[in-house]
Amino acid sequence: MADIRGSYDDLFTAVPNALAGFLDAGDVGGSAAVFLDGEPVVDVWGGFTDTGRTTAWERDTVTNVWSVTKTMTALSALLLADRGDLDLDAPVARYWPEFAAAGKDKVLVRHLLSHTAGLPDFDGPVEELYDWPAVTARLAALPPQWEPGTAAGYHSLTQGFLVGEVLRRITGRPPGAFFAEEVAGPLGADFHVGLPAEYDHRVALAVPPPGRDEDYVAGAADQDQAPSATTAIRVRDGNGVAWRRAQIPAASGFGNARSVALVQSVTACAGTVGGVRLLSPAGCARAWEEQYSGEDRVLGMPVSWGLGYGRFGTTYGWGGWGGSLVMIDPAARMTVAYVTNQMREPGADHRGLEVVMAAYEGMQGWRG
Repeated sequence: MADIRGSYDDLFTAVPNALAGFLDAGDVGGSAAVFLDGEPVVDVWGGFTDTGRTTAWERDTVTNVWSVTKTMTALSALLLADRGDLDLDAPVARYWPEFAAAGKDKVLVRHLLSHTAGLPDFDGPVEELYDWPAVTARLAALPPQWEPGTAAGYHSLTQGFLVGEVLRRITGRPPGAFFAEEVAGPLGADFHVGLPAEYDHRVALAVPPPGRDEDYVAGAADQDQAPSATTAIRVRDGNGVAWRRAQIPAASGFGNARSVALVQSVTACAGTVGGVRLLSPAGCARAWEEQYSGEDRVLGMPVSWGLGYGRFGTTYGWGGWGGSLVMIDPAARMTVAYVTNQMREPGADHRGLEVVMAAYEGMQGWRG
């Protein structure tokens, strides 16, 4: 069995065992965490950061979690809403006047968070994603593809820029800086949107699925990328320095299972973690409020969207291209995260779900 390091309560042995199973099956590296009441009961990692398997995955290893980043941007927006600085029912143009162009004057802030704004595609070159003024100007000029609020279509890359520009207009700070100063900093969470160069040595680059190379691109069947060829992101793009430095608040977050679970424990624990209060209980409840239920035009499957989070039964959260995932259960005050550099093909990747089920196995004994 693969060597798993870290710590865990004996009741939750199934979680490190699941991680070991993934590594035994050929995965390069990864980490898993379970937080209860804002405290870790599982914090484990194993494997390697590189395909040559020469560098061990360490406690402070971070990797791109792709669309799990959306939950961090959503939390930032909920924080501003809780403070009264952001009205979720306001037109986006109240904060971003240029956005009213091309019939978007009726798009509300909550439409951005719930993938119902009608702007699921980015039609510029990949390189433009690294140019915040260019990409936000392009989005401001686009017409919506449907009447905002009437349908959902996963805003794979665009959601982060849309929500992020509203945050920037309100705070005067790039969304990654706001998150660092107002969320990650107070919590002591090692999660970054716009990774500083001094952390590069800790990065585990993404490993394409078996049989694929760094030109691998996700398709429409994956829950992380829209089918537009012009917005297709290759693994080599995500592994590049430009991607790490850029503000791409829907997909360029770097962290590990511990930091993901720590941050998202805020909503699981009614707004307070480790003595740090970021949100009110009512502010946390907003994340769960259903904004849309039905077929998602981009994902091609039924969805239930909350405010920045996907809803799944009595839980909510989201996953990223390649396998990383976070799940939040406010009733149990539990957050589960799985983060990996080993990508797998969409449709056949159940690793995150296996970690979640292993966590619930431990919960039976914990609460019993």
